[in-house]
Amino acid sequence: MKQSEIEIQMHACRLCPRGCGVDRLAGERGICGQGSEIRAARAALHKWEEPCISGRYGSGAVFFSGCGLGCVYCQNRSIAVQGRGHVISMEHLAEIFLRLQEEGANNINLVTACQFVPQVIASIERARDGGLRLPIVYNSSGYESLSTIQMLEGYVDIYLPDLKYMDREMSRRYSHAADYFEKASKAIHEMVRQTKELLFTDEETRSEKLGIDAYQERSGKGESLLMTKGVIVRHLLLPGCLEDARRIVSWLLSSFGERIFISLMNQYTPMPCGSTCLELDRKVDREEYEALVDYAISLGIENGFIQEGETARESFIPEFDGTGIL
Repeated sequence: MKQSEIEIQMHACRLCPRGCGVDRLAGERGICGQGSEIRAARAALHKWEEPCISGRYGSGAVFFSGCGLGCVYCQNRSIAVQGRGHVISMEHLAEIFLRLQEEGANNINLVTACQFVPQVIASIERARDGGLRLPIVYNSSGYESLSTIQMLEGYVDIYLPDLKYMDREMSRRYSHAADYFEKASKAIHEMVRQTKELLFTDEETRSEKLGIDAYQERSGKGESLLMTKGVIVRHLLLPGCLEDARRIVSWLLSSFGERIFISLMNQYTPMPCGSTCLELDRKVDREEYEALVDYAISLGIENGFIQEGETARESFIPEFDGTGIL
């Protein structure tokens, strides 16, 4: 992407559905809290994603600062809301991508990058010119503008969006975005259109492209297979929100069938001084999560991930200390 095209996007920013229209080139900041320069807080191998993303060696996760959604229960509050991170150039971001590849990353994982999409595209182009050959993962809250996702076509191989809510009042109360499902559902449809299919490869050999049938068979035998193309939609179950979660699972299955993976997460962690909604000030009960998993199974969902054991702990939240950025 040319510098002039980046400046057009930054001059009256509408990259996310908030559509602030602020002039980030002039130093204005919208709801995401970011200016025109890339800011990131961590870039390192990350082993806590879905198995076909992290594999044995880890995903090359780059955590960007800022967020246009602003959930009251945000577990990455220090970077998403408070803006912790360090300013880096597009050239340096490209170097980070290449370094992660050298360290053995299975992919480049762009975590909450919406507010920097034009600059990230330019960095991917630079890195590919320099030898980057890893799949690109776009790891997102799901609250995305259709035009921004369209901009990523040809650059992103794997989409990893959340689908947080269907209920408008819940969306308004917890993320200040009553239009969340409207925007997220359109964005996910576009993600699925772009990727078209689910493809995998063996983590050790990287020598063949495998379809979903081969993935199911070989992963069932304990082989480590990596996704190289496709969509995984995540849903984080919130306390007391089981019925909306069931609606989401049903909608995903009826809309996309087996063209996507559905990842059901129980790792919600109440954060100190985080949520202002008292009903969220507890972990998800085991019975709630098991009821959601049982419902997904009853619908016949096969392409899915679930979390087992005690996953609602702060170890899933990495240190945003500038690792891999400085």
